[in-house]
Amino acid sequence: MKIEIAIKKACQELKKNKITSALLDSEILLSKVINKDRKFILLNFDRKLNQKDQDIFKNLILERSKGKPVAYLTGLKSFWNYNFKVNEKVLIPRPETEIIVEQVLKIYKNKDNLNFLEIGVGSGCISLSILKEKKSFLATGVDLSKDCIKICRYNANKLGVSNRIKLLKSDVDNLIFRKYDLIIANPPYIKKLDLSKLDRDVKNYEPKLALYGGLEGLSVIRKVIKKSSELIKKCGKLVLEIGYDQREPVKKMLNENNFYVNESLKDLAKNDRCIISTKK
Repeated sequence: MKIEIAIKKACQELKKNKITSALLDSEILLSKVINKDRKFILLNFDRKLNQKDQDIFKNLILERSKGKPVAYLTGLKSFWNYNFKVNEKVLIPRPETEIIVEQVLKIYKNKDNLNFLEIGVGSGCISLSILKEKKSFLATGVDLSKDCIKICRYNANKLGVSNRIKLLKSDVDNLIFRKYDLIIANPPYIKKLDLSKLDRDVKNYEPKLALYGGLEGLSVIRKVIKKSSELIKKCGKLVLEIGYDQREPVKKMLNENNFYVNESLKDLAKNDRCIISTKK
């Protein structure tokens, strides 16, 4: 079977199962199967696939048609300027989360030395992207999941920054008291009632631990803010990702915990996405 026919059939199957990005997903998955980039596929529509590759591709399309995210099928997700290994134990990095990296690099563009903490490090996409851009920064990443720590360690090694990040399997409450210049977090912030409304790709496959933020979606954020007030140096920054409707309650929590709110930022969809604050 030629590549062109394989892609066409895959698209039909995905569209039938309400996958809106059918063509793109088909090209990405076939790229993985034949170990070539998408450009190669577009330039070689007449190339024939062997039976083994056809079978593997067919199975991947079947999984995708059920809603399994492409990132979990390929084991990779692009974030900032880098590719990160992911699996079903870690949250898939989102483009809107790049706002945290962007803001940290902007705030500290003239700073050479910085010791920062990420609470809920996941795949490591945020911290490791910052470390790649700022060669003298040091990081600590904590996560409740040993699987996340394992994936983050792999990504840190792959990106050549493992000597500058310390990884700990820990709840934020158990962190040893020390002071950081900066704390960043993309905590779970989905409300209980909103979990069932998520896209099937998310609710059926991504880890609930990284999504569910309690009844009102604020329970983990509350804990992060409270603990951060003990762990951040005076005048240090706390950069948080938040849900689209959480700006005001989060600002209130920050004020109650001795933080000054610098600004809140919107993502490209014009939703509130990030709050930057400073410890008084």
